[in-house]
Amino acid sequence: MIEEKEIFELLRKKGKYLFHREGQCLEFKEQYNFAALADYFRDFSAFSNNRGGLLVFGVTDTPRTATGLSQKSLEAFEKIDPEKISGFLLNIFSSNISWEQAVFEFGGKHFGVFKISEADVKPVIAKSDEGKDQTIKNGEIYYRYGERTQKIQFAELESIINRRIEQNNRDWIDHVKSIGREGPSNAIVLKSEQSLKDVKNTPLVMSKELAKKIKFIKEGQFDEKVGAVTLKVVGDVVPFDTVEIEKVVKENLFKSYPLSATDLAIEVGKKIPGVKKNSIWKAITNNDIKGNADYSAYNFRNRKHEEVYEKLGRIQQGTPVIYNFSSVELLVKLLS
Repeated sequence: MIEEKEIFELLRKKGKYLFHREGQCLEFKEQYNFAALADYFRDFSAFSNNRGGLLVFGVTDTPRTATGLSQKSLEAFEKIDPEKISGFLLNIFSSNISWEQAVFEFGGKHFGVFKISEADVKPVIAKSDEGKDQTIKNGEIYYRYGERTQKIQFAELESIINRRIEQNNRDWIDHVKSIGREGPSNAIVLKSEQSLKDVKNTPLVMSKELAKKIKFIKEGQFDEKVGAVTLKVVGDVVPFDTVEIEKVVKENLFKSYPLSATDLAIEVGKKIPGVKKNSIWKAITNNDIKGNADYSAYNFRNRKHEEVYEKLGRIQQGTPVIYNFSSVELLVKLLS
């Protein structure tokens, strides 16, 4: 859901002009134009390949002022058919792009907003050419660098691929550990869509997604009209969440993120002699580099701090941030 207070904050002024600038998660557009959909879709894919972001319509480029949508643009924005847009995106890109839209009134003016979520499956790749000048090209991958959308560079693509491999490995390890507790001869692994047949009186190992689809009934209370796959349960059903799962801890975090903040500043200084540390810290903040797994990680002092972050997204004060060399390359691009 797009929060009104978040948009109002982005439209806050400092003097005559807007306080906030475009960045890794924010793009301003002056007016909405249906003919420019390919340009917007390019930004959609770039945001989804990074950490998600917002497209805000009704803001001029130079100077950055909140003029609002014209009546024509407002009407066009309100006529957007979400199903058609989602259909276009599925035809153009390899993975699903999750997005939503809203119109807000601020200071007597109207602003249109697209909110794009980070993709579950990365990278999102273009499957076809789109736009008058081939704004989107078959086989290209777009990524958000600072306030620019452009083709992805090697470092970011390698990071996406490595994280996808790591996630797949973690999933396999979790499955094997779950089976290992009962022994391979005493456990049954149910695939999400296969028929449930010849189930022995043994423990079942299943995902949360599959558990949501299965309905358990009491013996003698079966309605054939329902037609759903039915299991006769003998014994107790233990919820998946109550099974103690040993979490896989990423080994040697410092191999992936070997640079402290001081080391990072030194590396950037080698490539941009004379650069000020304050400029580096400002670029890190403006482009949300802290906490972005492509560039950095939090080096939690203890497990409790990490759990607070995982559950609430809250970072304890004084938690160190460590960086990789991709962050150096990005900062050099941003500051050059």
